Order: sequence, then C-alpha cells, then structure tokens
Amino acid sequence: MGSTTLGAAAQPTEQELKERFQPIFDQIAEGAIQREKDRRLLFDEVELLRSARFGALRVPVELGGFGVSVRQLFTLLIDLAAAESNLPQALRVHWSFVEDQRLSGDAQARVWLDAVAAGAFVGNAITEPGIGAADRYQTVLTRDGDKRILNGTKYYSTGSLYSDYILVAADYDGERVSVLVDAQQPGVEQADDWDGFGQQLTVSGTTTFTDVVVPEDRILGPGYGAPGRTYVTAYLQLVQLAVLAGIAQRAEAETVEWVRQRTRTFTHAAADVPRNDPLVQQVIGKLAAATFGARAAVLAVADDLDVLLDAGGDDPQLLDQAEAAAAQAQSVVIGLVLDATSQLFEVGGASITSSGPALDRHWRNARTISAHNPLIFKEQALGAYLLNGDALPYAWSAGRFSKQSA
Repeated sequence: MGSTTLGAAAQPTEQELKERFQPIFDQIAEGAIQREKDRRLLFDEVELLRSARFGALRVPVELGGFGVSVRQLFTLLIDLAAAESNLPQALRVHWSFVEDQRLSGDAQARVWLDAVAAGAFVGNAITEPGIGAADRYQTVLTRDGDKRILNGTKYYSTGSLYSDYILVAADYDGERVSVLVDAQQPGVEQADDWDGFGQQLTVSGTTTFTDVVVPEDRILGPGYGAPGRTYVTAYLQLVQLAVLAGIAQRAEAETVEWVRQRTRTFTHAAADVPRNDPLVQQVIGKLAAATFGARAAVLAVADDLDVLLDAGGDDPQLLDQAEAAAAQAQSVVIGLVLDATSQLFEVGGASITSSGPALDRHWRNARTISAHNPLIFKEQALGAYLLNGDALPYAWSAGRFSKQSA
C-alpha cells in the first residue's frame, strides 16, 4: 500500500508554518471570550482558515497542499485550539477524510484533494441516536433507477455547518457505507441544536437528509463501524486530545495574566500580592506542567501516526501501537487538563469566577470534549489488550481508503 500513498515533498518548517498561521490564530483568539458569551458561530473564523488554506495542510505539495507531517499538523491544531477550542473539533473529520484520500491515491481521491487544496472543508454526519456499532443505520441510501437517494437524520454533525461537503454514514442494501454530499445540496437541512454546556460553537447538531441525490462517485467505501484495524480511531481521538492540550495552553496564559494584574489577597496569605505568593506560584507551575505534558503526549502519538501512515497505514503492528498510544495519551491528557482547569481557581477568591475573564469556559470545554469517548471504556480496553491480548476497540472506517487489516 505504501507505493500508492501520495507523498509529501518539500515540507515547510515548523517556523515557516508558525509565521504563516500564528497571526491568524492570534486574530481568532481576540474574540474568543465574547463569542463564547454570545454563542456567535465561527463562520468568519472558518473563512480566515479557508483563505489561508489551513485545511490543505496534509495535502501533498504536488497537489497544491503544504505536505506537512502529522506532527506538524497536530502542533498547529494545539495552537489553534488555544485560540479557539471549538475549531479543531469542528474540523475533526476533515483531517481523517484528507488522510483517507492521501492513502488511496486513486484518480477520484485526487479530485477531492484538489478541492481541499482549493479551500474546501469536510464535515460529518455519522451518529444517530440509539444506533450502536453493530446496528443498522436508519439513514439509508436506496436505488431509484440510475440514481441513489439518501434519506435520514443524524446528530452530532460536528462541523458540517462550516463545511462544503458532509461525509455521511448510511445503510446501503444492508452494508454500511460512507457517502459525500454537498452541504448546500437540495434536501440537506442543518440545525445548530447542540445543547452541551461546553464546546458550544462546534455546530454539533442535527442534519436531515430528504431525497438527496448521491452520484455513484460519491459512495466512498465502508462506513463507521466496519470491522478491522484502522488508523482513524487513533487519529480522531488525537484531534480531541489536541483540543485539550490547547485548552490547557490558553487556560495557563489567561490565569498567569489574571494573577499578574491582581493586587488584592487574603489576610492569611504568604505574600502581599498574589504573584509573590509561593502557593499561587505553585498552582501556576502546575498549570504550566499540565500544558507541557498534554502537548508532549499528543505529539508523541502524532509521531507514531507519522510512522504508521508513511508505511501505508495498514501495518497491523503499527496500527496497534498507534491505537494503544492514543488510549494511553487519552488517560494522561484528560487527567492533566481537567485537574488544571479546575485547580486554576485556587489562585484567587470569588472574583476569579467573574464572567468577565470567563475562565470557567476552559473547564466546561475540557469536560465536554473529554466525555466524547468515555475514558473508563478506553482504559479497560487498554488493560485487556496488555494483559490478555484482547483486540483494541477500533471503530471507524470511512472514505476511499478501505483496506482493512485483520
């Protein structure tokens, strides 16, 4: 498979990437608190990323992309999450879609990579309420003469309102398939009705498909839950962990700034101003350590994914290595970031809970994204794998790259 993988020549350096994208991230970060308060969706911010062709980071250079490594991608995703934690999550499936096309390398995959290189984003419509890994989707693709027609309702359609295309999981004659539809296509209706207390701007709401026509070349391959090993479960999990690492980074920076400006303290404090108090300094040090640890864990898994994907993405040993690493990192990163975003309130009194700096958003966002793939199940699966050799819980196969490792 490695011989058909589209390579990445003349990769930009991390410094070049930072010079290109950090000013955009800084611009996005300026409005983060007010957007959170107003629940103003991120259409303008997505357009900034689109204009900079951020979605083409993993598209090969010869096809008009940047050709960055997985490590470089996740370095940028962490920094984007520090600016606006909703954005990397909203684009989560976009990255795996691009990766699938790179790994496929066929003519149709190149069409989609060309679209991404020109600025297109891909969202998703996978999950249905009450539908488990082995159940048949109620969203169905049916034949109507020479046409294929899509009907159904999806929830947790993360990022689709911001996207040009939507990757949809459907039942097609009893088989799970992935199909790609235009977000503005007739019969597609999207609603921003996600009601979680965190990550409120990811547009993770309901998408309804009513008699949506699907051309044959938009049926891409196996759908979510197809059997076998796949790199995508680790990849998608790592996007969530990058979000957590970014949340920690922003929480640390904002807490440090809050303490620096604070002059009031307690009668029994160890110093006249908080910034000189050794107990406050300890909390700040702990926040910095959490930020460092979360970033390091994410990039360690990104290195494993680089090795796996450079080898073609289907080596069983490398797949298990990346999947186990992602599970271990999930436990580490969630613990670090949830603790840090809770402990930061120890540096001040009741005033630190003010809605002005909105420091509570960091814990709410971290707690919400940590619940997406419940940690208790992942830790148990990791233990069973290490003790007894039980299979790791791969749960995704989507896009044109459909080769499965037994």
